[in-house]
Amino acid sequence: MLESVFQALFTYRPVVFEQGAFRFDPSAGSYAAAVAGLGLAIAAFLTYRRVGGQSTPRARAVLFSLRLALIALVVFCLFRPVLVVKTAVPQQNVLAVLLDDSRSMQVRDWNEKPRGAFEEEQFGAPDRPLMKALSDKFLIRTFHFSSTAARMDPESGLTFAGTGTHLGAALDAARQELAGLPVAGMVLVSDGADTSEMALAPALLGLKAEKLPVYTVGVGQTHLAKDLQVDRVSAPPSVLVGNSLLVDVTLSHSGFAGETATVDVEDEGRIVGSEKVKLGADGAPATVRLRVTASEIGPRVFRFRAATLPGEVVTENNVRDTTIDVRGAREKILYYEGEPRFEMKFIRRAVADDKNLQLVALQRTADNKYLRLDIDGPDELAGGFPKTREELFAYRAIVLGSVEAGAFTGDQLRMIAEFVDKRGGGLLVLGGGRSFAQGNWAGTPVADALPVVVERAQAGEPPLMRLKVSPTREGAEHAVTQIAETQARSLKRWDELPQVTSVNLLTQVKPGATVLLEGKDERGRSQVVLASQRYGRGKTLAFAVQDSWIWQMHASIPLEDQTHENLWRQLLRWLVDGVPGAVDVRTSSDHVEPGEPVVVEATVADKTYNEVGDAKVTAHVTMPDGAVETVALALSGDRAGQYRGTFASHTAGRYEVKVEAERAGVALGSGVAHVQAGASTAEYFNVGMQVQTLRRIAEDTGGRYYDAGRVSGLAEDIRYGGRGVTTSEERDLWSLPIVFLLLIGLAFAEWGYRRQTGLA
Repeated sequence: MLESVFQALFTYRPVVFEQGAFRFDPSAGSYAAAVAGLGLAIAAFLTYRRVGGQSTPRARAVLFSLRLALIALVVFCLFRPVLVVKTAVPQQNVLAVLLDDSRSMQVRDWNEKPRGAFEEEQFGAPDRPLMKALSDKFLIRTFHFSSTAARMDPESGLTFAGTGTHLGAALDAARQELAGLPVAGMVLVSDGADTSEMALAPALLGLKAEKLPVYTVGVGQTHLAKDLQVDRVSAPPSVLVGNSLLVDVTLSHSGFAGETATVDVEDEGRIVGSEKVKLGADGAPATVRLRVTASEIGPRVFRFRAATLPGEVVTENNVRDTTIDVRGAREKILYYEGEPRFEMKFIRRAVADDKNLQLVALQRTADNKYLRLDIDGPDELAGGFPKTREELFAYRAIVLGSVEAGAFTGDQLRMIAEFVDKRGGGLLVLGGGRSFAQGNWAGTPVADALPVVVERAQAGEPPLMRLKVSPTREGAEHAVTQIAETQARSLKRWDELPQVTSVNLLTQVKPGATVLLEGKDERGRSQVVLASQRYGRGKTLAFAVQDSWIWQMHASIPLEDQTHENLWRQLLRWLVDGVPGAVDVRTSSDHVEPGEPVVVEATVADKTYNEVGDAKVTAHVTMPDGAVETVALALSGDRAGQYRGTFASHTAGRYEVKVEAERAGVALGSGVAHVQAGASTAEYFNVGMQVQTLRRIAEDTGGRYYDAGRVSGLAEDIRYGGRGVTTSEERDLWSLPIVFLLLIGLAFAEWGYRRQTGLA
């Protein structure tokens, strides 16, 4: 609308004024007119100066200014102002037209028709009005693109079947194909939804270097009227078999405020969980937490599906798949107690039947005498607590019971902190008479790693506190506290449990720590019972209770009750969850298109978890058909111990990537990752037209952005773009309608003001 008004007043489109160079083309009479105009201005000044009557100095000044502006405008016109513009020579320049041929162009949000209908109506055939206007001025080269660009076959046309949109790759491919030709520019017609991992910047730099403008045409609505989308699924990449996972699913929506959405989770097609969530205001994300049990070993594809709501424009974005590697490994945990007590006995009993947890117990029975349980051989822990990093770092987690800081050397204390920070292991400190402040842990490296503030010990016997334990708001939704079949039953069960005792008063937590359980004494005073935090690569927990075994042996607890067992299995499994190995493997994505390259990265460390930069690292990729491809990984240079390589996913199916590392013929370890190759639904996520992306492409390359409703002037604008084979043309400015209107307006303004002031 604004451009139409502008063109009506100024004759030419805005691009003419943006690209043109202003100058005058005066004749001999123009200078005589300037002298005459100066005379008229002087005469007007003298005339209004002598005017008397009721006029004021201000009124005379206004009238003189209007007369002077009128004279100046006439003189301006007599000097023949012109715009010199470069225009493309007809049929001497190539124009590339890139048409989006991806799945998202099937979305029906353009005049209640698919977005692709706009492309077909405007660019689908040479006789279309816009295409004809472009063909009259340029030699057209039409491309269709999704993940890359290719010349369009007039016979096959557009299919809108592309499973990805890679704008940068498409622009690069078209630019390279047209290299060496006189190119006026490119027209990119798309919804701007770029699904590639590649940044746009390199492609735009190449276009900018060649001064090749891109004119972008956006199709579709920026926000769908009715849509529900599974935005994000927060799930760990790997877990122990039998783990109960709490997975957060985030939904975004428009047009469904106040309605209820149902989210189901499927394990290889079998529904294993379902939850409902009430949707808030449009644009406000809604999060639902689902409980999932990883019951089968191996890579499992969990599908999270939001049930379709009435009127949804797109339903394909209601589903997200997540691959989780369910491991059957036996995780080794070192449990060190400074004194014989029931807590150790009942914790060991709680996890005795868990085939995936090996709780190696070291109990001090006297000075330099230890009881060792569940060890792998006679030499393990023969000298007590490990004295070398290699020995300690072989475990996945450490549990410290009621043992004082003085039982360790300074190097051992630093080793425990580094076990968490550098090795990425888990550390759990239990309450007891020799724990926390009572064990003089304040000021040690271990205290620095803990989520709670450890105070200095006070003189006298520590007070015995009887605590009623309950989850906090954050703890109620945490995997550790799920001691029953559902979250609601877990909360009820916590409320039913008897009191336990503590001699360790913990009231302060560190920034970033999360309190999962709190306890209240008989006076209603609260204290921290269980808190956790990330520390470096690992995690730490503080559990202030000294007799959780009461939750097994209290008279109110039935013999068959599994609450105590469930708590400790959940707690220890979570403690070892996500602990990295010496070879930590990642892939660029867990889902790719067949034929798409997969980047494999591995961080390699030795047995003391120092990064290794001189290892031989090899990836063995097992294809869906069972064939094995070997890929050598090289140092990436990004960080110490990081290696990188690439392989192609030739066919659809599951790929297993096993990375092995060795140095000087000695194996350092191995790691596994999995990738699923298949048709992607990425085109249907965040499917609204990406205006900012299209504007950026146009602005960075010197082109212009158009929405679907104002493309009629596209051909004329490209003609004045100044690229390719051009010629100079002059456009007169003195005859513009706006100039005529200004002349009439100034004359009438002076006459009207004179009447108003009584000088007419």
